[in-house]
Amino acid sequence: MVVITDFKQFLKIKSSWILLVGMFLYGIGTGILAPMNAVYMRNGIGLSKFEITSIFSISLLLNMITTIAIGIISDKIKRKKPLPIFACILCMTGLLIYINASTYMATLIGMVFAVAPSGLIMGQFFAMARNHFMTLAPYIYEMAQIWLRATLSVGFFTGLLIGANLFIFGDFKSVLWGNFLGYATLFVVLLFYKEHEAPAPLSSDKSESFSLVMLFALLLLACADALRGLYLPLVVVQLFEEPQLMSYLWSVQAVFELMFMTAAGYWANKFGSKIVIIISSLCALTTYLVYSINPPLWVFFLVQPLYSFFVSVLYGVAMGYVQRMFNTRIGFGSSLYVFLSQTAALIGYLLPFLISGYQPRIFIIPSILVSTAFLLMVVHLIINRSKEKITLIQSVHEDNNYS
Repeated sequence: MVVITDFKQFLKIKSSWILLVGMFLYGIGTGILAPMNAVYMRNGIGLSKFEITSIFSISLLLNMITTIAIGIISDKIKRKKPLPIFACILCMTGLLIYINASTYMATLIGMVFAVAPSGLIMGQFFAMARNHFMTLAPYIYEMAQIWLRATLSVGFFTGLLIGANLFIFGDFKSVLWGNFLGYATLFVVLLFYKEHEAPAPLSSDKSESFSLVMLFALLLLACADALRGLYLPLVVVQLFEEPQLMSYLWSVQAVFELMFMTAAGYWANKFGSKIVIIISSLCALTTYLVYSINPPLWVFFLVQPLYSFFVSVLYGVAMGYVQRMFNTRIGFGSSLYVFLSQTAALIGYLLPFLISGYQPRIFIIPSILVSTAFLLMVVHLIINRSKEKITLIQSVHEDNNYS
């Protein structure tokens, strides 16, 4: 099979194992904390809904500023590796403050240092990886990056299971220390990675035309996902009163996400990224509508595979799509995608204030966001194909007239 052959070639790429291990460990660290973060602020520290949202929003806003600012200048920097290394140090410092926080202000300071540099880590790590794969394996660099992103999902899945067990046998502090170790191990792995400083060969044949409409649609999709990421744990805890359920629920998502990510990459190469993104948005819409009707717990688990396909496309196919819009500026393209997801998260955190409490009807909001994105993408695709047909017809007529 082509997939097996390509994957064997991928594993033979020099230093690919270091990149894979780094992503895996980073995924473990983020997976340990992700489902528990908002719950810890509410139950462990005793913060209100407004305080929790303000902490997430302020730290994320600073994260956005850092990410896009570094993205703009990163392509002029010969060596990118020091950037994520320094960011890891700041994140670990922030987590040490966060672990010992007992007030709103201490929590805010800890989260600012723990979160603000994290976008820099993701953006520049994938920029280094893209340059690495384009240099050493230009024939499979798109799939190589998707497999690297899939490794992050494997780590995230592993972290979810570890986090759930740490919470059961320990407490919230154990979960936070697990997140700290994730950054620490990524720091060590980056020290061993030898960066390719030479610019990667360009692949203009695979570049995408710039589309503000598609970027806005992706922003709406990411907004919906960010809203779910923050509020689904709170809704599930309120409905079923067991915080560890979210770790198990996200574990199911991560397993199927891993299964779908490779398939989604090949489907995008065959049918086009836009088509795959549009289909995945329908899966997300179905999931949000199910969430909003207050279903029993088993239904939450049942719809996770649908959402996994959406996530695998949003964070695999869509990432490559945005990067190809800026094919000659790898660092900026990678950072822009992270910036889009951060902007989406900020909007997603604030929108639920339109609905009080943590009721399932909150998920009507992401349903509206996804529906809007779907319509924008479909109209954009139809218009583009109509233009292509007109251009083709005009070209044929010109050839006939010339003959």
